[in-house]
Amino acid sequence: MRTIEKRIIVYEYSTIWDLPAVEQKLILAAREAALNSYAPYSKFNVGAAVLLDNNEIITGNNQENAAFSISLCAERVALFYANSYYKDVPVRAMAVSASNGHGITHEPVKPCGVCRQALMEAEIRYGQPVRVILDGRNKIQVFYGVENLLPFAFKLD
Repeated sequence: MRTIEKRIIVYEYSTIWDLPAVEQKLILAAREAALNSYAPYSKFNVGAAVLLDNNEIITGNNQENAAFSISLCAERVALFYANSYYKDVPVRAMAVSASNGHGITHEPVKPCGVCRQALMEAEIRYGQPVRVILDGRNKIQVFYGVENLLPFAFKLD
């Protein structure tokens, strides 16, 4: 038997202003998208902003339904919109921001497993890593490549 070790690399920043300007813009777009989410059941608003290689920023937000299983996460709404309108343009980065009745969440909210797999598919599709920027009031986390969020991703060979 042998042990396989996977190291997760994440960078943490104290404020949005510690990040490069393009990542600041992406977080602000995700925050704004969260304001427009449809979350009447959970009251948990999530926004995502995708930066494409052509410098377009596409946003999405969570869309709830009384039958929770057919609700959609902000990350997939943004990714799928980007893929449907810019199918040949690679995804460079995604920012995710969440808020509740008290404003932006204290800690960054991580994408669910389904969204992580959708992000991995974007990396595979375009052959380049996607930066994932997670916004929180106490800190901002930046993952360079989805492998750092989903170390044992499902991939077809």
